[in-house]
Amino acid sequence: MNGLIFNIQRFSIHDGPGIRTTVFFKGCNLRCFWCHNPESIHKKPQIQIFQSKCIGCGRCFEVCPENLHKTISNERVFIRDLCRACGKCAESCYAGALVMTGKEMTINEVVDQVIRDKVFYENSGGGVTLSGGEAMLQKDFAKSLLIECKKNQLHTVVDTAGCVPWITFEEIIPFTDLFLYDIKCMDNEKHISATGTSNRLILNNLKKLAAYKSDIIIRIPIIPGFNDGLDHFEKIGEFLYSLETVKSVELLPFHKLGEGKYKSLQMDYMAKEYQRPLEEKIGILAEILRSFGFSVKQ
Repeated sequence: MNGLIFNIQRFSIHDGPGIRTTVFFKGCNLRCFWCHNPESIHKKPQIQIFQSKCIGCGRCFEVCPENLHKTISNERVFIRDLCRACGKCAESCYAGALVMTGKEMTINEVVDQVIRDKVFYENSGGGVTLSGGEAMLQKDFAKSLLIECKKNQLHTVVDTAGCVPWITFEEIIPFTDLFLYDIKCMDNEKHISATGTSNRLILNNLKKLAAYKSDIIIRIPIIPGFNDGLDHFEKIGEFLYSLETVKSVELLPFHKLGEGKYKSLQMDYMAKEYQRPLEEKIGILAEILRSFGFSVKQ
């Protein structure tokens, strides 16, 4: 069984408790306009081009079997639509200007990397986190990976947007110690306009997950002008309070650290006019949630 993975990040401290290894799955069924991991969206390997690293050696022009790297009017051009993602150009680019994002890996290959830092997990209360993209879109691989991690006595976390059939949750709940669960917007129409997807399945799944008494931390991205209204956070607080078992919330302020990735993939960056929310505003939103009794991490 193979899974499509685009990154394995060791010594992660923001994806669950302790020191962790985060396994990033490729493929997502949401299209959040602010996404800071655009390389995670598509369910296939892709070539990223970091033009600032290019030294002009021309090796990629020579090795591409489809002749997709060209110079037109003194400008470097890559015909992405015809690319079969064979990876030959990236393999030949010793300057690191061309990178293949997305690699098929076996369960054993992933576990072998994860297990290297087991001593750090044990000393810090950490473990492994499945993230993405949306890890649960690769349900069978995610489940098998979680099972192998539990066999190795690792703490397991699944970071999810929740937009998958409920049966997927049912299959992985027994092997998952903690869910990091995204809530982006309570208003369904706004959610559709910003992510391309309804929030109804997401919220219904969260209700069911809470009813299972699963350990859940809610994550809320703060996007200025989209979901940072005080009334909106009151609605989030009321909804989460009704679930009873949810106790913790993390606020994730918008940032532009992923902007360069869009250029590397020849994608439009739809959030370029947005700015990071002010710390004062983040504090106010956190206090609204604390008023419902939640522990809030800013």
